[in-house]
Amino acid sequence: MAEQSAITPNPVDISKYRDDFPVLSTKMNGKPLAFLDSGASAQKPTVVIAAMDAVLNKGYSNIHRGLYSISQKLTEDFEAVRVRVSRFINAPSEKNIVFTRNTTDAINLVAQSWGKAHLTASDEIILSEMEHHANIVPWQLLQQEIGFTIRTIPFDERGVLDMQAFERALNQHTKFVGVVHTSNALGTINPVKKIVEIAKDFYPDIKVLVDGSQSVVHGVVDVADIGCDFFTFTGHKIYGPTGIGVLYGREEVLASMPPYQGGGDMIERVSFNATSFKEPPYRFEAGTPPIVEVIGLGVAIDYVSAIGMANIAAHEAGLLTYATQKLQDIDGLKIHGTAPDKAGILSFTMDGAHPSDIGMILDQCGVAVRSGHHCCMPLMERLGLDATARASLGLYSNKADIDQLIEGLKKVGDMFS
Repeated sequence: MAEQSAITPNPVDISKYRDDFPVLSTKMNGKPLAFLDSGASAQKPTVVIAAMDAVLNKGYSNIHRGLYSISQKLTEDFEAVRVRVSRFINAPSEKNIVFTRNTTDAINLVAQSWGKAHLTASDEIILSEMEHHANIVPWQLLQQEIGFTIRTIPFDERGVLDMQAFERALNQHTKFVGVVHTSNALGTINPVKKIVEIAKDFYPDIKVLVDGSQSVVHGVVDVADIGCDFFTFTGHKIYGPTGIGVLYGREEVLASMPPYQGGGDMIERVSFNATSFKEPPYRFEAGTPPIVEVIGLGVAIDYVSAIGMANIAAHEAGLLTYATQKLQDIDGLKIHGTAPDKAGILSFTMDGAHPSDIGMILDQCGVAVRSGHHCCMPLMERLGLDATARASLGLYSNKADIDQLIEGLKKVGDMFS
């Protein structure tokens, strides 16, 4: 389901998986931990922790060039994750999968490799006003070098992109479109398949990048169905480790891109006269890779796949409905982001209380939420805000977490009324 449209909760019970996350049995400030900051970084299940620990304890080595058995075994395990990632997002081949440090690194790679090679001063690119800074700043840095124009797609008071404005922004100078699949600040699920169709119908050679950091966590993603040229996501939001991300790229597009960084493991042959490079995806993976983190990512993908992304989406949809109803009953609280298609993210403000105050009081109640601009300052400016408080759901979230949040917010209301 490429668009991740609204999902009706089904009867599958995934509450048993909560026990797989050791931290959730701990306390914060003497209260049971209600962890509602998975949008920033998700907790890790025991199987991921154990798999990474096993590599470090029993089978660690460098990969790709060792002729001894543990290096060869770890190389096989590492490359097998590339295959699993490709299947997870329904990419045509493991050759489409580049390992990066995170989504930010992946977008910088696209900007500095594809962008620098293909954009000129007379070109234009289109981004949405709800982009994370990771899909704004790399293009601004490149813009300073090249001088192209950046246009933006606005969104309405619900947090829904203005598709007519997008169509009006397309012109003969448009070369690239970058859009977030699921907004980390509003929870909006954008119609990325439709965006790709509109762009490609206007001019087939326009390249489209989809930031999938939140979408791969909350539902099924199918890059073949979406039709994008690039798709990015990061491991730490999908119950895997930090320091590992993924860039999907169409094989022919990756082949048109020069190396982003130089060094070991991305070369065929080096001399002081000339250097030749490996084919994609390896030409984009300079240096010793995040070996243990890749193994952890593979286990995390196996873990959520075994549960079923559709089941996770349905579970979170039910909780989102429950939480939305509860929040709407609190006097003076406003939810920002009310799009019809929405994932498990709730941004809100309260009369008289700054989001930082909300976050600190909730901390004393054992509730972990995020307060700030969520790396979306243009979005906040569009809303006329400097910050919101944000509660974000994970597969391990439950109604008790929501109830604990509501009780904490009642305390906030009492203190600032």
